[in-house]
Amino acid sequence: MTDVFTPRSRKVKILATLGPASSTPAMIRKLVLAGADAFRINMSHGDHAQKAKLVAIIRALEKELKHPTTIMFDLQGPKLRVGRFKGGSTILKTGDRFTLDDKRGLGGPDRVELPHPELFGTIRPGNRILIDDGKVRLQAIEVDDRTIVTKVEVGGKVSDNKGVNVPDVLVPIPALTEKDRVDLAFALEQKADWIALSFVQRPEDVAEARELIGEKASLLAKIEKPAAIDQLEDIVALADAVMVARGDLGVELPPEAVPPLQNRIIACARHYGKPVVVATQMLESMIISPTPTRAEVSDVATAIYDGADAVMLSAESAAGQYPREAVAMMDRIASSAERDPIYPARIHFTPTRLEPTTADALAGSARHIASTVSATAMVCYTSSGSTARRIARERPAVPLLAMTASLTTARRLGILWGVHAVHTRDVSSFEEMVAKAKRMALRHRIAEGGDRVVLMAGVPFGTAGSTNVIHVVRLVGDELERHVASKDSAQH
Repeated sequence: MTDVFTPRSRKVKILATLGPASSTPAMIRKLVLAGADAFRINMSHGDHAQKAKLVAIIRALEKELKHPTTIMFDLQGPKLRVGRFKGGSTILKTGDRFTLDDKRGLGGPDRVELPHPELFGTIRPGNRILIDDGKVRLQAIEVDDRTIVTKVEVGGKVSDNKGVNVPDVLVPIPALTEKDRVDLAFALEQKADWIALSFVQRPEDVAEARELIGEKASLLAKIEKPAAIDQLEDIVALADAVMVARGDLGVELPPEAVPPLQNRIIACARHYGKPVVVATQMLESMIISPTPTRAEVSDVATAIYDGADAVMLSAESAAGQYPREAVAMMDRIASSAERDPIYPARIHFTPTRLEPTTADALAGSARHIASTVSATAMVCYTSSGSTARRIARERPAVPLLAMTASLTTARRLGILWGVHAVHTRDVSSFEEMVAKAKRMALRHRIAEGGDRVVLMAGVPFGTAGSTNVIHVVRLVGDELERHVASKDSAQH
């Protein structure tokens, strides 16, 4: 019983970004053993050959550990940038006038090219224009179809091609650029489990990506634009999962506005039963330090108490000096928060919405049954993953072993709260289902002999969305050994 990857002791998942500091088989293996449950591949950096190599490493490790591993490709999305300057940079002084225009050529202290014609018809006097993650702040005072004259509210140095944010307007550009479409096609060729869509502003952005992806991958919408907040429920309803991407949110909104929004996004996702990931600067100081600040530890714990399915490391694991230590620290913070006696009450603070279906009704009841009979674990059979998602959104107090004959489904469940996915052959009868569930619960150490386990499945088997059975079983300690002995005897 030592040849399988045993479930984590925690239920919150850790999503680790791969990069220069974590691109070798040895380091990626260390990250898994330290606690990484899923990996993010950032399409903003590197080429396709590098990304294909990362996928190959992860899939080889998956085979070695005999555990489905989740890969998320994060599309770059449209990036607004200023043009270039004489000498590579300039200094803008507070109170000065500065013009953004469509003229080619190098800029200086009074003007620079803004190579985004769609902005000239969108920005109005009074709108804010932020450069370099908000380090330099401008306010539009005169606008026509070729120029935007601004007043420098907060000056500073601006270098070539620095990023631009316009928080006060709905930018009339799609979430998918031509680069994104090429990257998306590549990600689907690599059999990505999840696609993260950046720069989501409206439900139509999600619908467009969904049409291109089809059923080839699950779709996560990154909530990082203020415009997305205005249509949050519609976006959450269309996506398979959402991410609280606090980077751009923190640039385009006052810092004090981000925590309430994080709570609101998590609550909305929980209400609709969609997985939610909290990301950006969670353990930022660990890029250069082996230990985080106490404030960062509290930040991670807050996301966990709020009921997030997963927490994400960005530069900490991708380019930092201590990638393994950052994952291990995230693991310890999550485990500590989940051991807190108030944690169960905190994660049930947000009510979840049950659809008027048999599957939803049974998922809602299963958690209470597990508590009433003092079950040690829950086991479900799922073909599409919907049964596991329904159970996970109820946040049961015990671990959930999700068994599926689809490796694709098993991989996609890797960012789901409390789920340990197992890829296994399908069953053909109720009796076989019960026997296999008992063996797997023992083999994967989510329960021991004498424990009760709550089992959920759909009959007939292999039909997506047909969950209609709850069954409580008691495990026998030598059940797995007897099965192995019987199998060996049959082979001889």
